[in-house]
Amino acid sequence: MKLNIIQQRGLWWGISSVLVLVSLVAMAISWQQFGAPLKPGLDFAGGTRLQLTRACVVTDSCTEPLDLADVRQVLGDQGLDSSSLQLLGDDQQVLSIRTRTLNVDERAPLQSALDEAIGPFDSSSTQIDTVGPVVGKQLLVSGLLALLVSFAGIVIYMSLRFKLDYALLAILALAHDVTITAGVFAILGLVLGVEVDSLFIVSLLTIVGFSVNDTVVIYDRVRENMKLSPGSHINDIVDSAVNQTLARSINTSLTTTLPLVAIVIFGGPTLKYFALALIVGFVAGAYSSIFVASSLLALWRERAGQAYSDDPDGSEPQPESQS
Repeated sequence: MKLNIIQQRGLWWGISSVLVLVSLVAMAISWQQFGAPLKPGLDFAGGTRLQLTRACVVTDSCTEPLDLADVRQVLGDQGLDSSSLQLLGDDQQVLSIRTRTLNVDERAPLQSALDEAIGPFDSSSTQIDTVGPVVGKQLLVSGLLALLVSFAGIVIYMSLRFKLDYALLAILALAHDVTITAGVFAILGLVLGVEVDSLFIVSLLTIVGFSVNDTVVIYDRVRENMKLSPGSHINDIVDSAVNQTLARSINTSLTTTLPLVAIVIFGGPTLKYFALALIVGFVAGAYSSIFVASSLLALWRERAGQAYSDDPDGSEPQPESQS
């Protein structure tokens, strides 16, 4: 199979543009509803999260799932109407409540009211997490700073290994991957109430590393082909480089994604969404490396007058004189 990357670059850019636009729209809607581009989890927003498991799960005697209407009634009586609720587990018998920061004196009557109204709950399975708003903000700022530092490091590395234009185009492709991944989770937050936490930042950093590695392989082959065939047009060189590395890119992405699919299917709630973020990012990264970063490089070099040479002055090779 041989791909005509340059000839069909309008199609590749069109697909990317649609995905990025949908992602930005989803994040804008999320900002209106949650005050953030993604629905923030406890790590970032701060507050208290209670996870309660019904006692019937332990004895395997549950006959019907929890009724969120009853839970909201109890929370309303406690003055916690704005709390976020979620049912977990295959049998929907685990209740997760995220609300404002509660102290011990406030949590005790809430748990007693829930236990009396919809319980009983297994006390040994109860999980309570509390994060202050200051700590949540610090975690968010630190995560975003780590992401920016990784982008800066990639620019420096690729500028030294290749040239500055290679680095900037690679960053553009990485922004494409991060935006699409964030867009998918913005949609999940709007539709399913999925929240992002510090693990999501970790997934973005992992996606950046994986995607830039794929882009470096393709750019390295482009550079080699330019040295081996200085008289060839950049479009032909890029097409050849992508096709030479295509099998490697597909195999790497496939072998990396398959274990993540297993985690999504069989993993717990926390690992499931972490793995899902990686899958979306890895697929977007493979796509951007093959179709976006490579075709952008060809266009940039052509517009810069370096379509036939990798020399800094962009001069085209002169034909040999006839003797």
